[in-house]
Amino acid sequence: MLAATHLQRRDARTGVTLLQPATLAVQAGDRIALTGPSGAGKSVLLRALALLDPLEGGHVTWHGQAIGPRAVPAYRCHVAYVHQRPALLPGTVEDNLQMPYRLHARRHGAEFDRDAAIALLAGAQRDASFLDKNAIDLSGGEAQIAALVRTLQTGPTVLLLDEPTAALDPASARAVEALLQHWFAQAPERHAWMWVTHDPAQAERISGQHWRMVAGQLDTEPPR
Repeated sequence: MLAATHLQRRDARTGVTLLQPATLAVQAGDRIALTGPSGAGKSVLLRALALLDPLEGGHVTWHGQAIGPRAVPAYRCHVAYVHQRPALLPGTVEDNLQMPYRLHARRHGAEFDRDAAIALLAGAQRDASFLDKNAIDLSGGEAQIAALVRTLQTGPTVLLLDEPTAALDPASARAVEALLQHWFAQAPERHAWMWVTHDPAQAERISGQHWRMVAGQLDTEPPR
């Protein structure tokens, strides 16, 4: 499904290697935990897979096809990068959920589905009244839930989750985990994720595979 061959990244200013040549494959149904010390290159890898930063080497393919510049917007409809600090626009939660449908890459007859959004929110133990909350009044956990529903409602296949619960209290982290598990369970034969975490217990809960990074080097082999 999603594959990368010899991906490499360097710091454009210092020339320091951020990501050693990395080769990987993510298949439908994969739930991958990515762990490693701070600065090991985990976020660099996710951003490279999302084609958010320029590559010094290697390439990314989607269902066997290389992603050219013109195909990047469509690719990002299938492969979604989720930052640990959500960015919401002024207005209500519902205003924020409607935003993706105004973007050119989504303008193919798709419209905001309020009932589908409410069904997703139920996975995080939130009801329809959550849609009416003002984004500026949301807690960190609520903001992450809103940002995730904004992404999930558009139908991605692969999530690249960059420590989505790192800044949250335990209760909010559990709600975010529940939302993502709910999304995955809707189509486990089609969905997949790579989830960066520093929490060993969380890594066990959310993954079927455990990959590690140290000093920019990716290790996809199971621990011995």
